Amino acid sequence: MFFVPWILVWAWILPLPDTVQEQVDEAIGYGFDGMIVYVDEAGKEPAFYSGGWHHRKNKIPADPKALFKIASIGKLYVAVAVAKLTNDKRLSLDKTLADYFPELVGRIENAEKITLRLMVQHRSGIPNYVDHPGFWENPPNSNEAALELAIEMPASFEPDEDYGYSNTNYLLLRKLIDKVVGYNNHQYIKEEILIPLKLNNTFGSLSEVNIDDVMSGYYVGHEEDFKTDEVGMLATAEDVGIFLRALNNGSLLDEGEQDIYSSIYVYEHTGLVIGYQSIAKYHKDIDTVVIQLVNTTNFDGYTWNLSEIAYSRIVKIVRSKNSS
Repeated sequence: MFFVPWILVWAWILPLPDTVQEQVDEAIGYGFDGMIVYVDEAGKEPAFYSGGWHHRKNKIPADPKALFKIASIGKLYVAVAVAKLTNDKRLSLDKTLADYFPELVGRIENAEKITLRLMVQHRSGIPNYVDHPGFWENPPNSNEAALELAIEMPASFEPDEDYGYSNTNYLLLRKLIDKVVGYNNHQYIKEEILIPLKLNNTFGSLSEVNIDDVMSGYYVGHEEDFKTDEVGMLATAEDVGIFLRALNNGSLLDEGEQDIYSSIYVYEHTGLVIGYQSIAKYHKDIDTVVIQLVNTTNFDGYTWNLSEIAYSRIVKIVRSKNSS
């Protein structure tokens, strides 16, 4: 027997509201500071929903067009970049970490056996730097510092013997893209993905944006606003939705790139960093993309479970409208 907070049970069993907006308002009532939802049903104009605060202290309402830290959703963009570079013969999925980063031989276990393919698929066994015992006590302030944390840890498993989600894999993949193209990986992503899809509200870092446009991020029990922390890509819900539909309907990648991508990575993702959690999925049965962004987190699973319940109920509402 284990304890399940009553509010999660209540959120799950309550009668389904009639509209997505009502569900967003209900979720805010459970303690989220703010929420943004984007729904793109094929053949209809995309719909935007929001509730709660963009900035809690200043009482600025949530803005459905706000920039949001999309965290690990950014891995989809990196995987697309890898597929494109592989198709162009600038990368090889069968070459190893030792081939691309010989300086890491002897520093990362099994470097000679870890292929690029295994890194993309999280089957490399390279430890996740966030699992280092000192990560949360003294968070690294650079990619190099984060990599050093991973280097200090033993391999999680032998290459291709298991699956282990690891941010270190994608830190190294970004470094590899930098190395291969000769400039910053986000610039390559911009040239190959963002510009063709006209995604003008997707950025690689806070230095590229007006900080007031970024939705504030909160951790349960703390007053601090975490939006000034530099933790990767930012985008509007709409930009993420446009990208996700293009990834799923085949318009983003040509045939060769599509074959490569489908063999190495997934077509949906979630994201979680302090103050920001996100869900981005395409629902094939109703040909609909649903993006949900929530600016309140804790790391005991409570807010994540609550956001997943809210998301599943939103999809049920959309599905029920679609079938009626």
